[in-house]
Amino acid sequence: MCESDEGSEFAYIMKLIEKGKVTIKNIERELICPACKELFTHPLILPCQHSICHKCVKEILFFTLEDSFTDLGSESSNQSSPRIRIHSPSLDRIDRVNRSGWKRNSLTPRTTIFPCPGCRHDVDLGERGINGLFRNFTLETIVERYRQAARAATAIMCDVCKPPPQESTKSCMDCSASYCNECFKIHHPWGTVKAQHEYVGPTTNFRPKILMCPEHEMERVNMYCEICRRPVCHLCKLGGSHANHRVTTMSTAYKTLKEKLSKDIEYLISKESQVKGQISELGLLMKETECNGERAKEEASNNFDKLFDVLEERRSAALRAIEASKNLRLEKLQTQIEEYQGLLENSGLVGYAQEVLKETDQSCFVQTAKQLHVRIQKATESLKSFRPAAQTSFEDYVIDITKQEEVLGDLSFYSSGLDVPEINEEKSRMYNNALICWEHLVKEDSADTYILEYRKLNREEENATWQEIEACSKSKVISDLENNSSYAFRVRGYKGSICSPWSREVILHTPAAPVFSFLFDDKCGYNSERLMLNPRRTSVESRAGFPLLLGAERIQVGCYTTLDYIIGDTGITKGKHFWAFHVESYSYLVKVGVASNTKLKEWLHNPRDVTSPRYEQDSGHDSGSEDTCFDSSQPFTLITLGMNKFFIPKAPTAPKDSANRILPMPSCIGICLDCDRGKVGFYDADHMKCLYERQVDCSGTMYPAFALMGSAGIHLEEAITAKYLEYRDDM
Repeated sequence: MCESDEGSEFAYIMKLIEKGKVTIKNIERELICPACKELFTHPLILPCQHSICHKCVKEILFFTLEDSFTDLGSESSNQSSPRIRIHSPSLDRIDRVNRSGWKRNSLTPRTTIFPCPGCRHDVDLGERGINGLFRNFTLETIVERYRQAARAATAIMCDVCKPPPQESTKSCMDCSASYCNECFKIHHPWGTVKAQHEYVGPTTNFRPKILMCPEHEMERVNMYCEICRRPVCHLCKLGGSHANHRVTTMSTAYKTLKEKLSKDIEYLISKESQVKGQISELGLLMKETECNGERAKEEASNNFDKLFDVLEERRSAALRAIEASKNLRLEKLQTQIEEYQGLLENSGLVGYAQEVLKETDQSCFVQTAKQLHVRIQKATESLKSFRPAAQTSFEDYVIDITKQEEVLGDLSFYSSGLDVPEINEEKSRMYNNALICWEHLVKEDSADTYILEYRKLNREEENATWQEIEACSKSKVISDLENNSSYAFRVRGYKGSICSPWSREVILHTPAAPVFSFLFDDKCGYNSERLMLNPRRTSVESRAGFPLLLGAERIQVGCYTTLDYIIGDTGITKGKHFWAFHVESYSYLVKVGVASNTKLKEWLHNPRDVTSPRYEQDSGHDSGSEDTCFDSSQPFTLITLGMNKFFIPKAPTAPKDSANRILPMPSCIGICLDCDRGKVGFYDADHMKCLYERQVDCSGTMYPAFALMGSAGIHLEEAITAKYLEYRDDM
């Protein structure tokens, strides 16, 4: 952009200022650096189009971040640089800059990530870093004009005068210096080249006549990249970073942008009355907000006063009850003391009895002594079994405020407009880690953040403390949960200072053992003609295929199909383990369980004739019936699933009616193998309820075993297939 064009642009802006359309005072906030909060000094234009002082960029990149690397706990990075007033970079931002930022002595060019203080986003400065940024000369000139307007009484002194310097009258843009009249004549004599220098009024802002390319320092910019929105030179377009970008000539870009800016300014000026009206409306809204705020404070104060009154009333009643009980007990104890004092010699009852003994008239003595003797006997019995007349403990007068403390702790602003989130039990998962998902049933995205609370439920501690986690999405992963335990969960939404009521508490159960991770084995015994694995080996489906149809042609009575086995790729030799999976509802027949390596070799390496009517497929052993071996400890256990049913194996003591052994098939089935105790259990994994358990011989290496017949499908849970048991946040 040539100097004359820029000068005309400045003149256009200054005309608006002189006409009062735009005042210097009103644009002050546009001239403040977002980093140092002072007027811009040599501002640079970032790729995000925000401007920042050149010195601030250097300090943020090289000083603040390096201090944060060397001592994250110290505050020296801010104290040593009084200009910078931004917050210290966060650990994750420092990590990103450390991984992708500029490093000294690096042979490989790397981009520089810069945290923009204006938009608070990380921007890529490219391989050249600061050297690839343009100075915002337009903004720099406006700042200088603002400075001159703000310090009109302060003169700019001559740079070459001998002390004391005189007030300058001109500034030479070529010499980048200010002169008084005498010094200007001396240093710019007529007839010399310097006489042709451009001079303006006194200023401290000297900028070059020609804007040079920061990437090719000897080339002037003459084009404008519409993709990157920045001036470029012809070398940038020919073979530089803008080779494939759409560019236009500088004059075209200047005319286009100036026309757009002029139209926008004219539009804003034409809407001045509308803006003033909106400003007045905003002023009224401010007053209304202030009144409503004071009213809300007064109502909140009144509500707390009511609570204080209730507490004070209950406090007074409790103190009165304690005081009355104390006085009654003291009175009883005092009476007992007086009675015992009467048992002492020459006092009370004993003294009276001694006087009665002095009576010589028999009839009178008998008349008095009878009643006295009864009293003496009672006093004697009380001595033998001493018991205080009142208790000293006030355990019955201890006030339990646990529930009240919890209620008062939850005291906050409620709004009928904020929807209560509800925990989705179907999407939530409980394994070594818990994935808790929730949703809004009425209004979507009605909250900005959420607080998820959970606590372990046990009999020893009925009122366990709630632990809370903040979440910005509608799901959260909770780690380090105990096995075979129940946890209660609840969630509430927050929008600013307004929060929703707590959701309904949901109780979920962790598995009986740590999660065992494995994938389906695509090598050992896997029949690719009849089974189909997905690429991740997390699900398997059975398909009949042509071999079964060709086999059916050779028989006239019927076709006897076989079970197709598939196992996990990891074996178990000790410990307690749990895994879970889904069986498709359309599945005709599926067997699931565990089997030893020796039994698997017998199953997988002894092929059967699929059309032989003499062979009847069973659950894995050759006896023909699973039930005949129920009492013996065998190296495998398989249960039958199919047609949306869960079949419990028949025990010797079980009723003959098979209907009692058929349950609805759970949506998620779990298996728990305890090698140390030699037991295997089958669970409804959604509710962690054990449906069936039996002994199993674990002397060999045990493998998760699956068998499919006809149309069927099995899908492993994601927590089972993930080697590190991590959930994705986008589940």
